[in-house]
Amino acid sequence: MTIAPHTPTTTAVPTQSTYQNRVAEYWNAEENPVNLELGKIDDLYHHHYGVGQADRSVLGEPDPDRRRARVTAELHRLEHAQAELLAAHLGPLSPTDRVFDAGCGRGGGSVVAHLRYGCHADGVTISAKQAEFAGAQARKRGIDDKVRYHHRNMLDTGFPSGAFAASWNNESTMYVELDLLFAEHARLLRRGGRYVVITGCYNDTYGQASREVSLINAHYICDIHPRSAYFRALARNRLVPVHVEDLTEAAIPYWELRKEADHLVTGIEDTFLTAYRNGSFQYLLIAADRV
Repeated sequence: MTIAPHTPTTTAVPTQSTYQNRVAEYWNAEENPVNLELGKIDDLYHHHYGVGQADRSVLGEPDPDRRRARVTAELHRLEHAQAELLAAHLGPLSPTDRVFDAGCGRGGGSVVAHLRYGCHADGVTISAKQAEFAGAQARKRGIDDKVRYHHRNMLDTGFPSGAFAASWNNESTMYVELDLLFAEHARLLRRGGRYVVITGCYNDTYGQASREVSLINAHYICDIHPRSAYFRALARNRLVPVHVEDLTEAAIPYWELRKEADHLVTGIEDTFLTAYRNGSFQYLLIAADRV
């Protein structure tokens, strides 16, 4: 497969609504240490949460500065484990394949996919600041010939139809309408291509969104979807689930550790833990094939 050359896009206003402009403004202004300090460890900046068992011995470190460093490194390890888990469901991919990172944040997921498969990657974010930051990181690594970032709307990317072997959203679906999003993924993916999403969703067997879910929405200016909405929208857009995994229990250790990280807390940690434990909120991975 020949990869057509393409230039990173920095269009001035890739948004479609007042709400999306608000989201762009939020992420252009965001300088949260829990996103920035973790990424400084290895220049992999993730904008998502972690999974797996946490090494809680880091909390017992008596030296305050070393404790902060060890807690930060452990949270980053859990975040990176989540990124690797998602990437593992994209394959098999070859170095000639092209993948699409929808809502790429500061770009860590695209780099993980490239390092794992050697593939070309295009990341899209509604935040001009994030696109610029991620592009600088790719140049710093010397991979900007294969990993590119674009200031575009993931609902209307402008990329050619059928150009991608795989695509994903990592905790970014709660900012858009699912049917519009999955229609764009289905358009971009070649037949048999793989789509993967990791997301928080509310458990609609409980009825409407819980108080905790509403607080998370307010904190991140987002609109968390019910679990069932994902499967209905996937089906309507030629995306057939082949693997579904409930990561809720695997996510709890990350939040328990983050709650103890005084230098990184954002005030939403207890809300996430309560929502996970009372069953009203779930952390889900879905891998689907484009038919």
